[in-house]
Amino acid sequence: MRKQSKAFNAKLEGIDQIKSYSPEEALALVKKCSYEEFDASVEIHVKTGIDPRKSDQTIRGSVLLPHGTGKIKRVVVFAEGDKAVEAKSAGADIVGGAELIQEIKQTQKIDFDVAVATPDMMKHLAQVAKVLGPKGLMPSPKNDTVTTHITKTLDEIKKGKINFKNDDTGNVHQIIGKRSFDTTALVENFQAFIDALRKAKPSTAKGIFIASISVSSTMGPGFRITPSV
Repeated sequence: MRKQSKAFNAKLEGIDQIKSYSPEEALALVKKCSYEEFDASVEIHVKTGIDPRKSDQTIRGSVLLPHGTGKIKRVVVFAEGDKAVEAKSAGADIVGGAELIQEIKQTQKIDFDVAVATPDMMKHLAQVAKVLGPKGLMPSPKNDTVTTHITKTLDEIKKGKINFKNDDTGNVHQIIGKRSFDTTALVENFQAFIDALRKAKPSTAKGIFIASISVSSTMGPGFRITPSV
């Protein structure tokens, strides 16, 4: 077992980590017990009851967090013509078409956090699916990143819209804010995410969907939240 630092243990003195807390209590504890010297991210970790081996039980969704994540996202838009002009005007960090796709294919370099594409660019993006896919950056109609509504999509992303999906073990991990956020803002982001996660439940998933929930800062201790929220 990894030996914890004195700073880590000092923050936990007198706190019951076995207990399940309300979202307000747990997120307040995350702020209190975070000992990082930087403005740490606040993360939510959800264990679900899906069978990740079954393709029809994949969890995939998106949600606009009321207070954003506190992280500035670099957004690339794959578009040409008028839509490329619109993307630049709407604040895209990188805009390009077939030439940009070829550059990514050749260099394998990615300098963005979110990728958006117009429908006509998807046939070209197939060339870099093996580059973008493993990093969760392949545009998809399922999370509204394949669209003709470029301005609206960029505005939502910049304001805090996030995409989420389960990992290979059926769990979902997501950043819902920063330690510097007040507890009320974190709770509102938490609830928005949980609501979206419930809506993303696969119709074929049976039994308990949300088995457990915990929240933590980037390097801080985790605190359990009652799954019935």
